[in-house]
Order: sequence, then C-alpha cells, then structure tokens
Amino acid sequence: MSESEDTTTEPSPDRPAPVIPYRFDRTASAASIVNEFGEIEDGSETGHTVSIAGRLMLRREQGKLAFGVLADSSGRIQLFARSNSTPDFDSFTGLNLGDWIGVTGQVMKTRRGELSVSVDAWEVLATAQRPFPDKWHGISDPDLRYRQRYVDLWVTDEARATFTMRSKIMSLTRRWLEDRDFIEVETPVFHPIAGGAAARPFTTHHNALDTELYLRIAPELYLKRLTVGGFERVFEIARVFRNEGISTRHNPEFSMLELYQAYADYGDIMELVEQLVEHLALELLGTTEVEWDGKPLSLAAPWRRASMLELITEFTGQTFTLDQPIDELRAAAKGFGIPVEDYWGPGKLLLEIYEKTCESNLWDPVFVMDYPKEVSPLSRDHRDLPGFVERFEGIVAGRELCNAFSELLDPAEQRDRFEAQEADRAAGDDEAMAVDHDYLRALEFGLPPTGGLGIGMDRLVMLLTGQTNIRDVVLFPTLRPEVFD
Repeated sequence: MSESEDTTTEPSPDRPAPVIPYRFDRTASAASIVNEFGEIEDGSETGHTVSIAGRLMLRREQGKLAFGVLADSSGRIQLFARSNSTPDFDSFTGLNLGDWIGVTGQVMKTRRGELSVSVDAWEVLATAQRPFPDKWHGISDPDLRYRQRYVDLWVTDEARATFTMRSKIMSLTRRWLEDRDFIEVETPVFHPIAGGAAARPFTTHHNALDTELYLRIAPELYLKRLTVGGFERVFEIARVFRNEGISTRHNPEFSMLELYQAYADYGDIMELVEQLVEHLALELLGTTEVEWDGKPLSLAAPWRRASMLELITEFTGQTFTLDQPIDELRAAAKGFGIPVEDYWGPGKLLLEIYEKTCESNLWDPVFVMDYPKEVSPLSRDHRDLPGFVERFEGIVAGRELCNAFSELLDPAEQRDRFEAQEADRAAGDDEAMAVDHDYLRALEFGLPPTGGLGIGMDRLVMLLTGQTNIRDVVLFPTLRPEVFD
C-alpha cells in the first residue's frame, strides 16, 4: 500500500468556494510520467517539471508532509506536498476526495520508492460536493454503481477497464470489416413499420406527420435495401430498442452489428463470425482460450456446426421431425414444461423444444443450423431440407451471440411469409412482423444471393471481458426510475 493511503471521504463542511479557472495547461498524464520516469532511483529528483490534472482520490497528512493520489484517465500518480514549499499547504490538506485539481511540480521518487510529483503549485478545477468513495472500498451496491456510473468509473478499476475494452472491440470490429471491403452506413432509428426481427417495439408519435413510428428493433430491412442499391458489403453498428424484459442478458436498448454480403450464403457468414471473434480474442487477450463464469472456453476457429434437430436428439435422446403429427409435438413440448399456444405450428414447437432442452447447455461455440421456415420469415429455403431454411445462431456459453442466414430473395415468397406473420399477430403473437410493402418493392428490383448477420455487441463484450451481467458492459443501463425527494 502506498504512502498516501487514506480513509477520508466526507467533504469539508465550511470550505469557501474556490475560484475555478476556465482552462488548465496540462503537459503530462499519469501514465506518461510512469512510462518515462518509473525506473529512476529511490529518493531521487529528476529536475523535470510537469503539469498534471485529475481527481484527488486518496490523501494522508504526516506532520509537515502530505501525500495524495491524483487519478486521470490514464492512471494514477502520487502527489508529494511539503509545508515549506507547497503554496497554501493547509488548504491543500483540506481538499475533499474527488476534487479535481491541477498540479505543477517536479517528478521525483520518494525514499520508499513511490514515483511522485511534488506539489509546487496547485489549483482547484472542480469541487466534489458529495462524499466520494475511496479507491479501497469502492461502491458495493450494484444498483448504485449503475445509477452513478460517473463515480463508479473512478473507484472501480474493473469498470474502467471493461469500458476501455468495449471501445477497442468496437474499433477493431470496424477496422476488420473495412479491411474486407465492408462499408459502414447509418440507417433510420424511426421506422414506420416494426420489422427485421421478432420483438415488441417501442412506439412514438411524430406530430408534424401525425403518424405513429417505432424505434427500430433491427436495421436489417434498410441494410438489405442498400444491397439492392449496389452496396455489396455493408454494415452498421446500430443502437436498437426492444420493449421487453430486463435481465442479466437483456437491456431494452442495446448495440447490434448487422452486415450483409452479396454473393454469399450462410456458410460464408459462419466463417466470417468465427474468424472475427478469434481475431478480437487474439488482438485483445493474446489468446483464444478464455475463462467465462469460472469455466474454460475456447473461441478458436473453426466452431462446431450442428443442426437444431441433431442437437435436440443429442440432449433429449428423442428424435423429432417436422412431419410428426402436431399432437405428438405438442405433447412432447408440454412434457418438457413448455406452455404451448394453440396457433403454434410444428416449426415453432421444435424451436421451443430446442430452446428449452439444448441452448443453455451449449458451452463451447457452436453454430446451430437449419431452423424451421415457420420461425424464420426472412431466411431463404434450405437447398436440401424441405420445410427448413438456411439460418444459424451462434451459441457461446449457453447464450445466443448472433443470428444469421442466407437471405430470402423472392418478393412473392417474402410477401407470403409476412402475411403468415400477420396471421400470428392476429392470433396473439405481439412480436410477429407486419407486411413491409416498400421492402417488398425493393426486392422486386432484385436482391442478389446475400448472406446476412446480426451480432449482439453487448454480449460479445461480455464474452471478451468476462462479465456475466449485461449491465456491467452498458455504461448507462435501463433502470427503474429513481425517486428524488
């Protein structure tokens, strides 16, 4: 523990308000000082003067000396103040934890070997008017961490590291795709029709047009319009919104990577996914062998490929087909504890059986392939399996990471699928899609063979940072409204 350990957290009560400057000339960061001077001898002075700025996180007085820790976005550095050389020494020792200060002084190392900056000049840049947690205790209440992320980032090193990693994942993903000739675009957040995924939307009203709009649940249909328009490789890292429950893996507002590649099928997209995840793991972690939730996990390509029906047989010991009498499938689903709706067809029943018995048990990455057409309204018919489509979901550590398929190209078939979805909606499925007439018109201009993909980026960040709760990778997760007095 450094010389500057402290437990003071309460703001000084009657401190006069300081004069806050409009700017501060900073010449160094904590990390740059450590990188340049970290190896100097104990008890030595460098003669090199720096100006640094950040929050005062720890402080301790020892007679005519005072020690503090200044934290900035790059790291932490000790401050060393002397009563005979630090201006207004008493005021310096009266600073609150969490106060922003600017300090100018010489880089030195104490006799105990603590790299420091002597406080030869200082000024307050902002005051912490609420008690600020110290580094050693942090914030123990998770709900408080999520509500006051602006404090959590200072006192929880893991949180800062996680969100730094998140930024790198987003940046590296963009670079990796751009190196493969994908272009990034932006599509509308307000949609006149909620489409592109099976989910319940948020609704809003546009006053000038006097019309109902939906926050997008997926950018899919707009991105495929762009493929019709000639963008052969296109992607968007989009904020999407689904009016659904909140859990350790669901937040109503989240980030999704969607991409479309012309002249490709779902086999090409499988290779893209496993190569992208392997690349991110190697670049950021230096290995594809990671640990998640206390268990080893290999992200190395290639990943296993297995059909949905194959996995149901593997985990239940029973064989199911689309051709079975529907009463048998209903009875089997109920036997697994699945509440069955009357309007479900055999494809929906098979999906429910798979999700109940298999998905959470899949640990190492696997591409679950070949879904029933009934539950895949935007996917192309399987070239070899009647009643199925060329669709896969990437499952890692028992959770869906991505969803992808060979895209449905035929506008007449797409219209039939949309109309079947509307029938489901009328029967009670509030996540079913509506007919998107403009998208059908776009398909009539011709969509070439195309592979499409959606990756939940929050879940990918969880995977690569070892977090098991989505709130720990979303800076400001959705929470129940706070009541203020």
